[in-house]
Amino acid sequence: MSDFETIVVNRDGAVLTVTLNRPDRYNAFSQTMHRELGRCLFELRHDRETRLVILTGAGRAFSAGGDMTEAPPDAREFAHGASEGREIVYGLLECPQPIICRLNGDAVGLGATVALLCDVVIAADTARIGDPHVRMGLVAGDGGALIWPLLVGPMLAKYYLLTGDLVPATQAAQLGLITRSVPAAALDAEVAAVASKLLAGAPLAQQFTKRSINAALKSMAALQFDLSLGYEGVTVLSADHAEARAAFVEKRKPRFKGA
Repeated sequence: MSDFETIVVNRDGAVLTVTLNRPDRYNAFSQTMHRELGRCLFELRHDRETRLVILTGAGRAFSAGGDMTEAPPDAREFAHGASEGREIVYGLLECPQPIICRLNGDAVGLGATVALLCDVVIAADTARIGDPHVRMGLVAGDGGALIWPLLVGPMLAKYYLLTGDLVPATQAAQLGLITRSVPAAALDAEVAAVASKLLAGAPLAQQFTKRSINAALKSMAALQFDLSLGYEGVTVLSADHAEARAAFVEKRKPRFKGA
């Protein structure tokens, strides 16, 4: 496994723990982290030492999504970033090993997408999960519009993606958005217990079962993902997104005009 700037990878036997490591920015995805997570997932496809992956965040959050402190991309930069985003989404779907998301804190935007594309999501009850792309004048094109309807159905997905509301972990578990929510103090014990159960299983049977289930998700991604990414690209260049970014910096509510 490569060395990374924004991701920490630790091995314990057959278990690989991948930690998003920008705690001072709540693990928001910089361009570097965006690129490195895609590369990490690609390398996992060819990693025969690893039977199980645990994906988590450093500090208080899992991931705050895209880093709004970075300069907005132009059309060429967005196209390049969209290609990297595709590598993340398909990397999670095609990673042969089971992936447990240890949701230690809030997962927002792309952070929520990454968490929800894992195979098992165990969250601290203090965590929240949501995709507020619309609040920044953007389409949830980097995977949110793909995975939310598949987990909670179109009606609830439209509500949460159109409002950008965050869902408390306990409610997310009840909705079937995540696997389960546990008291924060019990998170590590619960992750360890599930990891132990998975490690006791038959590796090939698990991997091919995952592949069979994810074939349907990949089929849906083939129909929808590039379309939603394209729509997001349109909104990245919109006046409403520019206004949302300005409002974020100025700590005020945006005034959208539909342009």
